[in-house]
Amino acid sequence: MRIFRRRNNDQLFQTLLYDERHFYDRFSNDLKAAKKSVLIESPFMTLRRVRSLSDLLKRVTNRGVEVRVYSREPRDHTPELRSQANQAIAVLRSAGVRVFLCDDLRHRKIAVIDDEILWEGSLNILSQSNSREIMRRTVSKQYVHDMLRFTEIVNRFGSMKT
Repeated sequence: MRIFRRRNNDQLFQTLLYDERHFYDRFSNDLKAAKKSVLIESPFMTLRRVRSLSDLLKRVTNRGVEVRVYSREPRDHTPELRSQANQAIAVLRSAGVRVFLCDDLRHRKIAVIDDEILWEGSLNILSQSNSREIMRRTVSKQYVHDMLRFTEIVNRFGSMKT
């Protein structure tokens, strides 16, 4: 983990870099602390990875936090990944997660927590297994706003609960 502090438009924000070995511990802490909303965009889902997060996601949704997942339409995957995605979707929905399936072959890997924490990088949050990856965690309402506008998630699917 590396910490960088920068000023942008006279606003101090914090950004930290994580690899695949340290990401899930920090991300889980962010999920546990979520108060309003969690958005995850992960193009691929595997049953193993989703199951590893499902109990925590269920606790989060049971507290009234809105959790949304955006992923590729399973029919756009290979047969094995399609089966994994369909099973993972069922697990997520049983945990109270709203799952949105997208037809645009998205490959972005981002997460937003409480409209204040932005995770972005190369790691597929709901499928990562053995690959070397990097994720950047930035605490900045402005950066979150910029990402949501740039990706048009808010425009296409409605705003997150505030």
